[in-house]
Amino acid sequence: MTRSRFLNDLLRYGILSIAAFLSVFPFIWMLIGTTNTSADIVKGKASFGQNLWPNITALFEQVDILRVLFNSFFISIVGTVLTLIIASAAGYGFEMFRSKTREKVFTGLLLMLSIPFAALMVPLFVMFAKVGLLNSYTAIIAPGIANIFVIFYFRQATKSFPHELRDAAKIDGLKEWQIFARVYMPVMRSTYAAATIIVFMLNWNNYLWPLIVLQTNEMKTMVLTISSLASAYTPDYGVIMVATVITTLPTLIIFFVLQRLFVQGMLGSVK
Repeated sequence: MTRSRFLNDLLRYGILSIAAFLSVFPFIWMLIGTTNTSADIVKGKASFGQNLWPNITALFEQVDILRVLFNSFFISIVGTVLTLIIASAAGYGFEMFRSKTREKVFTGLLLMLSIPFAALMVPLFVMFAKVGLLNSYTAIIAPGIANIFVIFYFRQATKSFPHELRDAAKIDGLKEWQIFARVYMPVMRSTYAAATIIVFMLNWNNYLWPLIVLQTNEMKTMVLTISSLASAYTPDYGVIMVATVITTLPTLIIFFVLQRLFVQGMLGSVK
């Protein structure tokens, strides 16, 4: 190995190591914070303490954590499943069925991405209020089901779907919905895995819309619970750190379970 190559490798891995540390440090700080008192966290104590169990106990005393976790999981799982079904069906339809108005409709959908959600909040709130669905799971899940970005993502991924499989399935007598369910979905599993991670994180970390629609503590999600803990007159940062770690774990687990398929899906691989 030449000296110049050694220096290049040293510089490259040094930069990557610094970037990795900066990425992981917030989570390390959260883990350290769960074991310290609020006063120690404010002081910037960077070593593990002995206050983990009192922080966990205080969190369960202040918050109905099981109910809050159920709310978050229910909204995220149901919202993710419905979004994947509808978005993938729309992406499949836009790519497979040709018509004179197809591109115009799709372009109109993409133009809607330029509308900020803040401009839609008041009309959505009024609409759900009139039908009596405020403070409900439906009010949280329904607006995000037809996610335009996910529809666009599935349509782009469907371009690499082998049309020969669809033609062969038609010859075998399968109807269109059977082709979609039995052929398209298994073949596009990497695309579904990548979309699952994206959509689940969007639903799990959703803050602004649930803050407006959910009006009782029984319906709060984990993100709203952390916000309410942090906005207290004297916030207990140890308790907040415990709640934050609990909130972070589901998305980490899903990502690590699906990371291989996630990479394939983002690269457009179809197997």
